[in-house]
Amino acid sequence: MDKLHLGIAQLRPAWGNKARTVEIITAAIAEAAARDIGLLAFSETFLSGYPFWVCRTNGAAFDDARQGRAYAQFVDSAVEISGPELALVAEAAQDHGVSVYLGINERGARAGRGTVWCTLVTIDAERGIVGAHRKLMPTHDERLVWGIGDAEGLRCHAFGGFRVGGLNCWENWMTHARSALYADGEDVHISVWPGNEAVTKGLPIFAAQEGRIWCASVCGLLSLSDVPEDFEFYTDLKAEGLDVIFAGGSGIYDPNQACVARLDPGVEGIASTLIDRASLYAARQGFDQSGHYARPDIFDLSIQRRRDGSHG
Repeated sequence: MDKLHLGIAQLRPAWGNKARTVEIITAAIAEAAARDIGLLAFSETFLSGYPFWVCRTNGAAFDDARQGRAYAQFVDSAVEISGPELALVAEAAQDHGVSVYLGINERGARAGRGTVWCTLVTIDAERGIVGAHRKLMPTHDERLVWGIGDAEGLRCHAFGGFRVGGLNCWENWMTHARSALYADGEDVHISVWPGNEAVTKGLPIFAAQEGRIWCASVCGLLSLSDVPEDFEFYTDLKAEGLDVIFAGGSGIYDPNQACVARLDPGVEGIASTLIDRASLYAARQGFDQSGHYARPDIFDLSIQRRRDGSHG
């Protein structure tokens, strides 16, 4: 039976510092290789950091100069799919034989240079970047800083005999988004979050049960000390006593909803488990979401995978 060594990285980024964060990512890839991990997942927008300030500083203030400067810093720290930062990550993945799911702040390479998307990038150890899924709908105040995504990258990719898909944060709760991945033959679901396990509200366990799949839930760690002091609102937030922003709490769940690998809140590191296809077959005997329990004669799933070229 096919097997895959699946890992999750619960680490601290150098928020807003893409060069330093790339160093953290490549070091984690090297560590994963030393532990024979074949696929490693990072948290939402690990490169170059979640826009945590918006909900803490009246981010919706219209035409506010300070919010504008904060956003300008945020855009400047975003990366392009064809840019040098992801090229270095792809090179490390190839050198170490580790495939990667990495959350990024994506800046459009053409007309969308003032727009940032919350994107989950898929990097194959041999083929390089094979997918970039933009979050379908930013949640609540995230819409102040992220553009609305599309389904161009809403696909599964083959790794070691498994089909792997992924979603960002609360789009994991979008029934049709999950269905699109199930219909594409998903065996492993990468569920990435900015941090704080409570925000997942049990979705990883639910997805494992619903899809009869393996589910890797990756939450991030972030404290104000990880943010550069020259960030527009650093001094204000420090004066208010802000410390821990995201506490983490990540895990890998098998098709029977058991947690088989765990990183507790506040713990930095990599956790992993060896997954196998036999467990998928056993769980799907009674219920196969996209197989013998599906009714394609009744339900027709249509996915519009177009991307507006003007947005990069």
